[in-house]
Amino acid sequence: MKNKNQSNLIKVCFAGGGTGGHIYPGLAVADSLRALCNKNGKEVKIFWIGNSSGMDRNIVSKNVDSEGRRSADVFYGIPSGKLRRYFSIRNFFDIFKIAFGFISSFFILLKIKPALLFSKGGFVSVPPCLAAKLLRIPVFTHECDFTPGLATKLNSRSAEKILVTYEETKNYFPASLQKKCLVCGNPVRPVFYQTKVQNALDFLGIKEKTKPLLFVQGGSLGAHQINSLVQENINWLCQHFMVVHQTGSKEGEVFKNFALDKQEKGDYKPYPFIYSEMCDLMALSDVILSRAGANSIWECAVLLKPMVLIPLCGSGTRGDQEDNAENFQKKNAALVLSRENASSEKLIEALTKLLDEGERKKMSDACLKMCQESCQGKKSDEIISELIYNRAINLL
Repeated sequence: MKNKNQSNLIKVCFAGGGTGGHIYPGLAVADSLRALCNKNGKEVKIFWIGNSSGMDRNIVSKNVDSEGRRSADVFYGIPSGKLRRYFSIRNFFDIFKIAFGFISSFFILLKIKPALLFSKGGFVSVPPCLAAKLLRIPVFTHECDFTPGLATKLNSRSAEKILVTYEETKNYFPASLQKKCLVCGNPVRPVFYQTKVQNALDFLGIKEKTKPLLFVQGGSLGAHQINSLVQENINWLCQHFMVVHQTGSKEGEVFKNFALDKQEKGDYKPYPFIYSEMCDLMALSDVILSRAGANSIWECAVLLKPMVLIPLCGSGTRGDQEDNAENFQKKNAALVLSRENASSEKLIEALTKLLDEGERKKMSDACLKMCQESCQGKKSDEIISELIYNRAINLL
Protein backbone atom coordinates (compact mmCIF):
# COMPACT_ATOMS: atom_id res chain seq x y z
CA MET A 1 0.00 0.00 0.00
CA LYS A 2 1.30 3.47 -0.97
CA ASN A 3 2.03 5.93 1.79
CA LYS A 4 0.68 9.48 1.73
CA ASN A 5 3.83 11.03 0.25
CA GLN A 6 4.04 8.47 -2.55
CA SER A 7 0.40 8.98 -3.54
CA ASN A 8 0.94 12.74 -3.66
CA LEU A 9 3.93 12.55 -6.03
CA ILE A 10 3.44 12.70 -9.81
CA LYS A 11 6.34 11.61 -12.00
CA VAL A 12 6.29 12.63 -15.66
CA CYS A 13 9.01 12.08 -18.24
CA PHE A 14 9.46 14.35 -21.26
CA ALA A 15 11.34 13.28 -24.39
CA GLY A 16 12.54 15.42 -27.27
CA GLY A 17 15.45 17.36 -28.64
CA GLY A 18 17.89 17.87 -31.46
CA THR A 19 16.68 21.44 -32.04
CA GLY A 20 15.18 24.16 -29.90
CA GLY A 21 11.90 23.58 -31.71
CA HIS A 22 11.64 20.18 -30.05
CA ILE A 23 12.61 21.52 -26.63
CA TYR A 24 11.14 24.97 -25.88
CA PRO A 25 7.47 24.01 -26.47
CA GLY A 26 8.00 20.99 -24.21
CA LEU A 27 9.49 23.21 -21.52
CA ALA A 28 6.40 25.43 -21.74
CA VAL A 29 4.26 22.36 -21.04
CA ALA A 30 6.56 21.29 -18.19
CA ASP A 31 6.25 24.72 -16.56
CA SER A 32 2.48 24.69 -16.95
CA LEU A 33 2.27 21.18 -15.49
CA ARG A 34 4.34 22.19 -12.47
CA ALA A 35 2.07 25.20 -11.87
CA LEU A 36 -1.04 23.02 -12.17
CA CYS A 37 0.32 20.46 -9.71
CA ASN A 38 1.22 23.17 -7.21
CA LYS A 39 -2.27 24.64 -7.55
CA ASN A 40 -3.79 21.26 -6.73
CA GLY A 41 -1.44 20.48 -3.86
CA LYS A 42 0.43 17.77 -5.73
CA GLU A 43 4.19 17.30 -5.83
CA VAL A 44 5.61 16.75 -9.31
CA LYS A 45 8.98 15.48 -10.48
CA ILE A 46 9.80 16.09 -14.13
CA PHE A 47 12.44 14.09 -15.98
CA TRP A 48 13.73 14.83 -19.47
CA ILE A 49 15.28 12.40 -21.95
CA GLY A 50 17.24 14.17 -24.69
CA ASN A 51 20.31 13.90 -26.85
CA SER A 52 23.53 13.10 -25.01
CA SER A 53 25.38 15.45 -27.37
CA GLY A 54 24.43 18.88 -28.67
CA MET A 55 22.36 21.62 -27.07
CA ASP A 56 19.67 19.58 -25.32
CA ARG A 57 21.20 19.27 -21.84
CA ASN A 58 22.23 22.92 -21.72
CA ILE A 59 18.79 24.26 -22.72
CA VAL A 60 16.79 21.96 -20.45
CA SER A 61 19.05 22.26 -17.42
CA LYS A 62 19.15 26.06 -17.49
CA ASN A 63 15.49 26.75 -18.21
CA VAL A 64 13.43 28.07 -15.28
CA ASP A 65 9.79 29.14 -15.01
CA SER A 66 8.44 32.55 -13.97
CA GLU A 67 8.88 31.56 -10.30
CA GLY A 68 12.54 30.70 -10.80
CA ARG A 69 11.93 26.94 -10.59
CA ARG A 70 13.79 24.61 -12.91
CA SER A 71 11.53 23.27 -15.65
CA ALA A 72 12.98 19.75 -15.38
CA ASP A 73 14.39 18.18 -12.23
CA VAL A 74 16.62 15.62 -13.95
CA PHE A 75 18.04 15.38 -17.49
CA TYR A 76 19.09 12.06 -19.02
CA GLY A 77 21.15 12.05 -22.21
CA ILE A 78 20.90 9.10 -24.61
CA PRO A 79 22.61 8.34 -27.95
CA SER A 80 20.52 9.61 -30.85
CA GLY A 81 20.53 8.50 -34.47
CA LYS A 82 18.62 9.91 -37.40
CA LEU A 83 16.36 7.85 -39.66
CA ARG A 84 17.11 9.23 -43.10
CA ARG A 85 14.85 8.44 -46.06
CA TYR A 86 17.77 8.58 -48.49
CA PHE A 87 20.98 6.57 -48.87
CA SER A 88 23.75 7.58 -46.50
CA ILE A 89 26.56 5.62 -44.88
CA ARG A 90 25.59 7.36 -41.65
CA ASN A 91 22.35 5.36 -41.63
CA PHE A 92 24.40 2.24 -40.86
CA PHE A 93 26.15 3.76 -37.83
CA ASP A 94 22.96 5.46 -36.61
CA ILE A 95 21.23 2.08 -36.34
CA PHE A 96 23.57 1.31 -33.45
CA LYS A 97 22.93 4.72 -31.87
CA ILE A 98 19.19 4.11 -32.02
CA ALA A 99 19.63 0.65 -30.49
CA PHE A 100 21.76 2.03 -27.65
CA GLY A 101 19.26 4.85 -27.22
CA PHE A 102 16.46 2.33 -26.82
CA ILE A 103 18.39 0.27 -24.26
CA SER A 104 19.28 3.41 -22.30
CA SER A 105 15.67 4.63 -22.41
CA PHE A 106 14.34 1.27 -21.26
CA PHE A 107 16.46 1.22 -18.13
CA ILE A 108 15.93 4.92 -17.40
CA LEU A 109 12.15 4.49 -17.51
CA LEU A 110 12.37 1.25 -15.56
CA LYS A 111 14.28 3.13 -12.86
CA ILE A 112 12.17 6.29 -12.56
CA LYS A 113 8.76 4.65 -13.23
CA PRO A 114 6.96 7.75 -14.55
CA ALA A 115 3.18 7.86 -14.74
CA LEU A 116 3.39 9.10 -18.33
CA LEU A 117 5.83 9.94 -21.12
CA PHE A 118 5.24 13.12 -23.14
CA SER A 119 7.13 13.33 -26.43
CA LYS A 120 7.79 16.66 -28.11
CA GLY A 121 9.47 15.04 -31.09
CA GLY A 122 12.80 14.80 -32.81
CA PHE A 123 14.50 11.49 -33.52
CA VAL A 124 15.82 11.29 -29.95
CA SER A 125 12.21 10.80 -28.78
CA VAL A 126 11.63 7.60 -30.79
CA PRO A 127 13.54 5.12 -28.54
CA PRO A 128 11.93 6.42 -25.30
CA CYS A 129 8.45 6.13 -26.82
CA LEU A 130 9.08 2.55 -27.89
CA ALA A 131 10.57 1.68 -24.50
CA ALA A 132 7.58 3.26 -22.73
CA LYS A 133 5.19 1.18 -24.81
CA LEU A 134 7.01 -2.03 -23.84
CA LEU A 135 6.90 -0.97 -20.19
CA ARG A 136 3.20 -0.12 -20.51
CA ILE A 137 3.76 3.54 -19.69
CA PRO A 138 1.16 5.78 -21.40
CA VAL A 139 2.63 7.93 -24.19
CA PHE A 140 1.38 11.31 -25.39
CA THR A 141 3.12 12.73 -28.49
CA HIS A 142 2.82 16.23 -29.95
CA GLU A 143 3.37 17.37 -33.56
CA CYS A 144 3.89 21.07 -34.18
CA ASP A 145 4.19 21.02 -37.99
CA PHE A 146 1.20 20.99 -40.33
CA THR A 147 2.33 17.62 -41.70
CA PRO A 148 3.74 15.00 -39.28
CA GLY A 149 7.42 14.11 -39.50
CA LEU A 150 8.80 10.59 -39.48
CA ALA A 151 9.56 10.67 -35.76
CA THR A 152 5.95 11.54 -34.94
CA LYS A 153 4.66 8.86 -37.31
CA LEU A 154 6.77 6.29 -35.48
CA ASN A 155 5.86 7.62 -32.04
CA SER A 156 2.16 7.62 -32.89
CA ARG A 157 2.24 3.80 -32.95
CA SER A 158 3.20 3.85 -29.28
CA ALA A 159 0.95 6.74 -28.32
CA GLU A 160 -2.25 6.68 -26.34
CA LYS A 161 -2.94 10.23 -27.50
CA ILE A 162 -1.62 12.13 -30.55
CA LEU A 163 -1.68 15.90 -30.05
CA VAL A 164 -1.65 18.04 -33.20
CA THR A 165 -1.59 21.76 -33.83
CA TYR A 166 -4.10 21.88 -36.68
CA GLU A 167 -7.37 20.07 -37.43
CA GLU A 168 -6.19 19.18 -40.94
CA THR A 169 -3.12 17.37 -39.59
CA LYS A 170 -5.34 14.48 -38.48
CA ASN A 171 -5.80 13.51 -42.13
CA TYR A 172 -2.10 12.65 -42.45
CA PHE A 173 -2.48 9.75 -40.02
CA PRO A 174 -4.05 6.36 -40.82
CA ALA A 175 -7.76 6.10 -40.07
CA SER A 176 -7.00 3.74 -37.20
CA LEU A 177 -4.96 6.46 -35.44
CA GLN A 178 -7.13 9.49 -36.19
CA LYS A 179 -9.42 8.69 -33.25
CA LYS A 180 -6.40 9.20 -30.98
CA CYS A 181 -5.74 12.70 -32.37
CA LEU A 182 -6.60 15.84 -30.44
CA VAL A 183 -6.17 19.39 -31.77
CA CYS A 184 -4.58 21.62 -29.15
CA GLY A 185 -2.40 24.20 -30.91
CA ASN A 186 1.33 24.61 -30.35
CA PRO A 187 2.76 25.42 -26.89
CA VAL A 188 4.77 28.64 -26.64
CA ARG A 189 6.81 29.99 -23.76
CA PRO A 190 4.85 32.06 -21.18
CA VAL A 191 6.85 35.19 -22.05
CA PHE A 192 4.88 35.45 -25.29
CA TYR A 193 1.77 36.15 -23.21
CA GLN A 194 3.58 38.71 -21.03
CA THR A 195 5.25 41.01 -23.55
CA LYS A 196 6.11 44.63 -22.79
CA VAL A 197 6.66 46.84 -25.83
CA GLN A 198 8.39 49.45 -23.69
CA ASN A 199 11.22 46.96 -23.17
CA ALA A 200 11.58 46.69 -26.94
CA LEU A 201 11.63 50.48 -27.36
CA ASP A 202 14.35 50.71 -24.72
CA PHE A 203 16.32 47.94 -26.43
CA LEU A 204 16.16 49.78 -29.76
CA GLY A 205 16.98 53.11 -28.11
CA ILE A 206 13.89 54.92 -29.38
CA LYS A 207 10.91 56.65 -27.71
CA GLU A 208 8.34 55.67 -30.32
CA LYS A 209 7.94 54.34 -33.84
CA THR A 210 7.79 56.92 -36.59
CA LYS A 211 6.87 54.34 -39.25
CA PRO A 212 5.91 50.65 -39.33
CA LEU A 213 8.49 48.29 -37.87
CA LEU A 214 9.58 45.33 -39.99
CA PHE A 215 11.28 42.59 -38.01
CA VAL A 216 13.42 40.23 -40.10
CA GLN A 217 14.36 36.91 -38.51
CA GLY A 218 16.06 33.83 -39.88
CA GLY A 219 16.96 31.86 -36.78
CA SER A 220 20.06 31.89 -34.60
CA LEU A 221 22.36 31.07 -37.52
CA GLY A 222 20.45 33.28 -39.93
CA ALA A 223 19.01 32.62 -43.38
CA HIS A 224 21.25 33.62 -46.27
CA GLN A 225 18.33 33.84 -48.69
CA ILE A 226 16.46 36.32 -46.49
CA ASN A 227 19.63 38.27 -45.70
CA SER A 228 20.35 38.64 -49.41
CA LEU A 229 16.87 40.00 -50.06
CA VAL A 230 17.41 42.58 -47.32
CA GLN A 231 20.70 43.64 -48.90
CA GLU A 232 19.17 43.92 -52.36
CA ASN A 233 16.22 46.00 -51.21
CA ILE A 234 17.59 47.98 -48.27
CA ASN A 235 16.80 51.38 -49.83
CA TRP A 236 13.14 50.54 -50.44
CA LEU A 237 12.78 48.80 -47.09
CA CYS A 238 14.16 51.72 -45.10
CA GLN A 239 12.08 54.19 -47.06
CA HIS A 240 8.88 52.52 -45.86
CA PHE A 241 9.84 50.69 -42.66
CA MET A 242 12.08 50.81 -39.66
CA VAL A 243 13.96 47.56 -40.24
CA VAL A 244 15.18 45.47 -37.31
CA HIS A 245 17.23 42.61 -38.72
CA GLN A 246 18.38 39.51 -36.87
CA THR A 247 21.13 38.51 -39.27
CA GLY A 248 22.23 35.31 -37.55
CA SER A 249 25.66 34.63 -36.12
CA LYS A 250 27.13 33.37 -39.41
CA GLU A 251 26.66 36.69 -41.21
CA GLY A 252 26.71 39.07 -38.28
CA GLU A 253 30.02 40.66 -39.32
CA VAL A 254 28.79 41.16 -42.89
CA PHE A 255 25.93 43.38 -41.73
CA LYS A 256 27.79 45.15 -38.94
CA ASN A 257 29.00 47.83 -41.34
CA PHE A 258 26.22 47.45 -43.91
CA ALA A 259 24.09 50.53 -44.79
CA LEU A 260 25.81 52.67 -42.17
CA ASP A 261 23.98 55.79 -43.32
CA LYS A 262 20.66 54.10 -42.59
CA GLN A 263 21.95 52.74 -39.30
CA GLU A 264 22.91 56.26 -38.24
CA LYS A 265 19.40 57.50 -39.05
CA GLY A 266 17.89 54.65 -37.05
CA ASP A 267 16.10 53.20 -40.08
CA TYR A 268 18.12 49.99 -40.04
CA LYS A 269 19.19 48.07 -36.94
CA PRO A 270 21.08 44.77 -37.52
CA TYR A 271 21.78 42.31 -34.69
CA PRO A 272 23.58 38.94 -34.97
CA PHE A 273 21.15 37.48 -32.47
CA ILE A 274 18.48 38.86 -30.15
CA TYR A 275 18.10 37.14 -26.80
CA SER A 276 15.65 37.98 -24.00
CA GLU A 277 14.29 41.01 -25.88
CA MET A 278 12.99 38.84 -28.75
CA CYS A 279 9.40 38.44 -27.52
CA ASP A 280 8.98 42.12 -26.69
CA LEU A 281 10.46 43.09 -30.04
CA MET A 282 8.08 40.81 -31.90
CA ALA A 283 5.18 42.37 -29.99
CA LEU A 284 6.33 45.85 -31.08
CA SER A 285 6.67 44.81 -34.74
CA ASP A 286 4.04 45.61 -37.37
CA VAL A 287 5.20 43.00 -39.91
CA ILE A 288 7.50 39.99 -39.52
CA LEU A 289 9.59 38.56 -42.36
CA SER A 290 10.61 35.03 -41.50
CA ARG A 291 11.21 31.42 -42.41
CA ALA A 292 8.24 29.12 -41.74
CA GLY A 293 9.41 26.94 -38.86
CA ALA A 294 6.41 25.61 -36.93
CA ASN A 295 7.27 27.25 -33.62
CA SER A 296 8.35 30.60 -35.05
CA ILE A 297 5.18 31.18 -37.01
CA TRP A 298 2.95 30.01 -34.17
CA GLU A 299 4.69 32.49 -31.85
CA CYS A 300 3.96 35.20 -34.41
CA ALA A 301 0.35 34.05 -34.63
CA VAL A 302 -0.07 34.15 -30.83
CA LEU A 303 1.11 37.77 -30.98
CA LEU A 304 -1.31 38.39 -33.91
CA LYS A 305 1.48 39.54 -36.21
CA PRO A 306 1.13 39.85 -40.02
CA MET A 307 3.79 37.71 -41.68
CA VAL A 308 5.65 37.39 -44.95
CA LEU A 309 7.05 33.86 -44.99
CA ILE A 310 9.94 32.54 -47.06
CA PRO A 311 9.93 28.80 -46.27
CA LEU A 312 13.07 26.70 -46.41
CA CYS A 313 12.91 24.58 -49.57
CA GLY A 314 15.07 22.05 -51.36
CA SER A 315 16.71 18.70 -50.81
CA GLY A 316 17.80 19.48 -47.24
CA THR A 317 14.22 19.58 -45.96
CA ARG A 318 11.19 17.31 -46.07
CA GLY A 319 9.02 20.25 -47.12
CA ASP A 320 7.51 20.90 -43.69
CA GLN A 321 8.11 24.65 -43.85
CA GLU A 322 6.38 24.89 -47.22
CA ASP A 323 3.41 22.99 -45.78
CA ASN A 324 3.32 25.27 -42.73
CA ALA A 325 3.47 28.39 -44.87
CA GLU A 326 0.82 27.19 -47.30
CA ASN A 327 -1.55 26.49 -44.41
CA PHE A 328 -1.09 30.00 -43.01
CA GLN A 329 -1.60 31.52 -46.45
CA LYS A 330 -4.81 29.53 -47.05
CA LYS A 331 -6.13 30.90 -43.76
CA ASN A 332 -5.12 34.46 -44.75
CA ALA A 333 -2.71 34.62 -41.81
CA ALA A 334 0.43 35.20 -43.93
CA LEU A 335 1.77 36.02 -47.37
CA VAL A 336 4.16 33.42 -48.77
CA LEU A 337 7.14 33.77 -51.11
CA SER A 338 8.22 30.26 -52.01
CA ARG A 339 10.80 29.00 -54.50
CA GLU A 340 10.70 31.17 -57.67
CA ASN A 341 8.46 33.71 -55.92
CA ALA A 342 11.14 34.48 -53.32
CA SER A 343 12.34 37.44 -55.39
CA SER A 344 12.91 41.13 -54.71
CA GLU A 345 9.93 42.02 -56.87
CA LYS A 346 7.56 39.72 -54.99
CA LEU A 347 8.95 40.80 -51.62
CA ILE A 348 8.28 44.46 -52.35
CA GLU A 349 4.82 43.56 -53.67
CA ALA A 350 3.96 41.69 -50.46
CA LEU A 351 5.32 44.36 -48.11
CA THR A 352 3.59 47.12 -50.08
CA LYS A 353 0.29 45.37 -49.41
CA LEU A 354 1.07 45.24 -45.69
CA LEU A 355 1.81 48.96 -45.50
CA ASP A 356 -1.95 49.29 -45.35
CA GLU A 357 -3.19 49.12 -41.74
CA GLY A 358 -6.45 47.57 -42.89
CA GLU A 359 -4.62 44.67 -44.54
CA ARG A 360 -2.52 44.12 -41.43
CA LYS A 361 -5.69 44.09 -39.30
CA LYS A 362 -7.25 41.41 -41.53
CA MET A 363 -4.16 39.23 -41.14
CA SER A 364 -4.07 39.76 -37.36
CA ASP A 365 -7.73 38.74 -37.15
CA ALA A 366 -6.95 35.60 -39.17
CA CYS A 367 -4.16 34.71 -36.73
CA LEU A 368 -6.52 35.16 -33.80
CA LYS A 369 -9.17 32.97 -35.41
CA MET A 370 -6.67 30.22 -36.16
CA CYS A 371 -5.30 30.18 -32.60
CA GLN A 372 -8.78 30.20 -31.08
CA GLU A 373 -9.95 27.33 -33.28
CA SER A 374 -6.93 25.18 -32.44
CA CYS A 375 -6.81 25.95 -28.73
CA GLN A 376 -10.54 26.36 -27.97
CA GLY A 377 -9.82 29.78 -26.52
CA LYS A 378 -7.20 28.43 -24.08
CA LYS A 379 -3.41 28.29 -24.07
CA SER A 380 -1.96 25.21 -25.73
CA ASP A 381 0.44 24.46 -22.86
CA GLU A 382 -2.46 24.55 -20.40
CA ILE A 383 -4.54 22.16 -22.50
CA ILE A 384 -1.69 19.66 -22.72
CA SER A 385 -0.65 19.96 -19.07
CA GLU A 386 -4.25 19.34 -17.97
CA LEU A 387 -4.39 16.21 -20.14
CA ILE A 388 -1.13 14.94 -18.65
CA TYR A 389 -2.19 15.82 -15.10
CA ASN A 390 -5.58 14.12 -15.35
CA ARG A 391 -4.09 10.97 -16.88
CA ALA A 392 -1.36 10.83 -14.24
CA ILE A 393 -3.85 11.35 -11.40
CA ASN A 394 -5.90 8.42 -12.66
CA LEU A 395 -2.82 6.22 -12.36
CA LEU A 396 -1.94 7.16 -8.79
